[in-house]
Amino acid sequence: MEISKFKRFDMLKKPIRQRHFLRPLTWLLSFPAVLAHRVKITKIGMQGVKPPYLLLCNHNSFIDFKVATIAIFPHRANYLVAIDGFIKREWLLRNVGGICKRKFTNDTVMVRHMKKVAQNGDVIVLYPEARYSLCGTNAILPESLGKVVKLLKIPVVTLIMHGHHVNAPFWNMKNRKVKNTQAVLTHLITKEEIAILDYKEINEKINTAFQYDDFAWQKEQNIRIDYPDRAKGLHKLLYQCPSCRTEYHMMSEGVRLWCNSCKKEWEMSEYGELSAVDGETEFSHIPDWYEWEREQVRQEVNSGVYRFESEVTVKSLPNAKGFIDLGKGKLIHDMKGFLLEGEYEGSPYSVKISAKSLYSCHIEYNYLGKYGDCVDLNTLTDTYYIYPQCEHFSVTKIALATEELYKVARIVPAAVSPAH
Repeated sequence: MEISKFKRFDMLKKPIRQRHFLRPLTWLLSFPAVLAHRVKITKIGMQGVKPPYLLLCNHNSFIDFKVATIAIFPHRANYLVAIDGFIKREWLLRNVGGICKRKFTNDTVMVRHMKKVAQNGDVIVLYPEARYSLCGTNAILPESLGKVVKLLKIPVVTLIMHGHHVNAPFWNMKNRKVKNTQAVLTHLITKEEIAILDYKEINEKINTAFQYDDFAWQKEQNIRIDYPDRAKGLHKLLYQCPSCRTEYHMMSEGVRLWCNSCKKEWEMSEYGELSAVDGETEFSHIPDWYEWEREQVRQEVNSGVYRFESEVTVKSLPNAKGFIDLGKGKLIHDMKGFLLEGEYEGSPYSVKISAKSLYSCHIEYNYLGKYGDCVDLNTLTDTYYIYPQCEHFSVTKIALATEELYKVARIVPAAVSPAH
């Protein structure tokens, strides 16, 4: 069978208003987690604000959904959810208010669905970063966000949550049971302001609101996390050694992070800071190390030498029934963007995504605890989970390169005067 003949998820199906009989279930699943973490929800400018409105939330862990549910209580909402969230539970997700979305795609159908939710008088819940933050800091937001706000013509509310990353970081999602986490619900843009601001000004206000740093928050709040494996998995994020500059030879276990190339070691304190066991501590603040890695990738991109190529295994998610194993393939990520090629049951396929069309990408570390690190690429009709099979690589670097390639690809070259 050709992959083009797979049955596709029905993205055109109109959103269902959250069923009344399921609303108590969402509250029942949410309140215990909020109480367990003693989440303090602060509301700013929310007096008199009622649905419909667009709720923009930052994204660090699964508890985000539960806190958002309680923050807007008792109002009902529709949530934009990635297709992998619908696997084998489409009926439940649709009836609880879920709207299926393929990540990092420009989908006009989703805008129509959002307008329908607004007409119904409900809250539209959107996580515009479209993935868990890799290191507890804000991720790039789509340029189209301001245009969507202009089209919806409803107030914009933000929910910025603090403590969820240090409680269960993306690189090791074990619950550290952090208490006294915080969430701030803010009426950011009024309906009247939307009418007079252009989309760029709206984007600027949203980007400003989305500035956060969970490790800085932990230090400021003096939050002690004595979880004994608090550094385990950190090498997935911090893949390049700042001492010897070697990539893909970092490892971590317990409270330690080390480089297998130069043997330098660091320890992670109970307050989320790094210190070298011997010699200089290049970066005590984890996001600083991450941004240094970005700068190294940026230099490769700006020099035109960035390239990644590997044999991969590929799984397709055309609908909510589950993944289809497409077998072996080849992935190339270079200055042009992504190229995935393979063959399924004798029929070749090819997926091309240009650097200019993809501002970021979704990655997973050891997906579902058993499949390994992967890159998640999406078209409007399919989602591909792609697992590199080479010995040394980092999906973190691929994600960083995607963002830096987009920046370069979006630069319009200056007009060249004709020679005389």
